Amino acid sequence: MIACADAWRGDGEVLASPMGAVPSIGARLARLTFAPDLLLTDGEALIVGPDGTPEGWLPYRQHLTMVTGGRRHVMMGASQLDRFGNQNISCIGDWHRPDRQLLGARGAPVNTLNNPVSYWVPKHSRRVFVERVDMICGVGYDSAAAAGRSARRHHGLRRVVTDLAVLDFATPDHSMRLVSLHPGVTVEQVRAATGFALVVARDGVPSTREPTAAELRLIREVIDPAGARNREVRV
Repeated sequence: MIACADAWRGDGEVLASPMGAVPSIGARLARLTFAPDLLLTDGEALIVGPDGTPEGWLPYRQHLTMVTGGRRHVMMGASQLDRFGNQNISCIGDWHRPDRQLLGARGAPVNTLNNPVSYWVPKHSRRVFVERVDMICGVGYDSAAAAGRSARRHHGLRRVVTDLAVLDFATPDHSMRLVSLHPGVTVEQVRAATGFALVVARDGVPSTREPTAAELRLIREVIDPAGARNREVRV
């Protein structure tokens, strides 16, 4: 949750669109601590405070303006991710005759081409981190480059947070890089759970920032006293 919260660090006054319990807790924690200008919504038509109290109205037209203008930072999930950040949430196997049907592409193409995007993966494994996704829903760096200049205007993949580590794409070719390891996790564990070669710094990988006592209190007593976070990953 701390790593998810930190994904919004330095964003300023943008709309946070977290998808899932842990990203939502992370966004609310960021708003309550280091990102007071972050905008949160109720998922429908209101701008809300961290406790859900309405702070303003977000009509559909204004929301669409934010969606297409780079003023939103989305944190989505992924059924598959490849080394350049292409994401799949639609199907497993050949698109014409898939082995498994999933959510469908939904808003992933628009999100990734029009806003900064991060990903939350509660179970880091080779089933998710694959050499090549079966279908591109969220647009990765190589796909955006191939699509041309207009596709790159607001495109930017910030972070991938998993139960093992934090990763990003801050490499010359925008291939995935290991940024930090969660406490007790090794580089070898992450490599073994990844279906492609990660970029790893030769001088070592630091540990992911741990929560402060104040942050733990906010998570446990204010933001998520019912423990919804434990349905995605037990901490």
